[in-house]
Amino acid sequence: MWIADNWKDYEVLDTSAGEKLERWGDYILVRPDPQVIWSTPHEHIGWKKKNGHYHRSAKGGGEWEFFNLPDEWSIRYGSLTFRLKPFSFKHTGLFPEQATNWDWFSGLITKTRAEDPSRQIKVLNLFAYTGGATLAAAAAGASVTHVDASKGMVGWAKENAEISGLGNAPVRYFVDDCVKLVEREIRRGNKYDGIIMDPPSYGRGPKGEIWKIEDNIFPFIELTAKLLSDDALFFLINSYTTGLQPAVLSYMINTTITRRFGGRVEAEEIGLPVTESGLVLPCGASARWER
Repeated sequence: MWIADNWKDYEVLDTSAGEKLERWGDYILVRPDPQVIWSTPHEHIGWKKKNGHYHRSAKGGGEWEFFNLPDEWSIRYGSLTFRLKPFSFKHTGLFPEQATNWDWFSGLITKTRAEDPSRQIKVLNLFAYTGGATLAAAAAGASVTHVDASKGMVGWAKENAEISGLGNAPVRYFVDDCVKLVEREIRRGNKYDGIIMDPPSYGRGPKGEIWKIEDNIFPFIELTAKLLSDDALFFLINSYTTGLQPAVLSYMINTTITRRFGGRVEAEEIGLPVTESGLVLPCGASARWER
């Protein structure tokens, strides 16, 4: 398992009865987590000092209950700053477990630029959300194309770039359907040295385009692989969908990318350390290809 254990401003304090107790900077939140199927005593004091609690509804969805929580605040990861706010479907605008992947591809970018300072490294970030991976790649020295179907998420990513001191970094932002943008980039002959994708299980593009991961993901990986440069550095896919286990992710990348470019694929669960128990909370899966 790849563990995001370099955080200082974020921490999973405890887990119990379908919920996780988290510290986001100076504030403590309780949010549901389907992986937490165990019940343990709420011995950590944070359970009694929470600032926000997302309650699931038996009818689907849920709602927040707040206790002295600001409308928004920020946390840092290394040189990066992220604006947070609780919004629908329990989210805060950041997936902290992804930091383990940020560290991985940032290391590849930094190493390559150190070996060849004149090389421009181009990265494509698909389903890019609020820009965690975009900022990590840009901070490492890459030029990034950031794509998400939500105008609000792209705006949020731009704000994160500004407060991270990356407002003038070479990042192109697109509010677009990822499949359509990839098709256009292929027609234009554009190539990328690194590709990141974090596809949802289900989604809609800005013009109502339907995305179902079980139907679309393999053809989309095949399509997107056409954008890799001849000396590409990496390809990363994340999955929070139950059916897409690490072995499945690995097989898809091996059959589409490794056969063409060589290199190697590794796929693992990703997770976050839990302070109270010393265990690791699983948070999805990732597959990484590198030359």
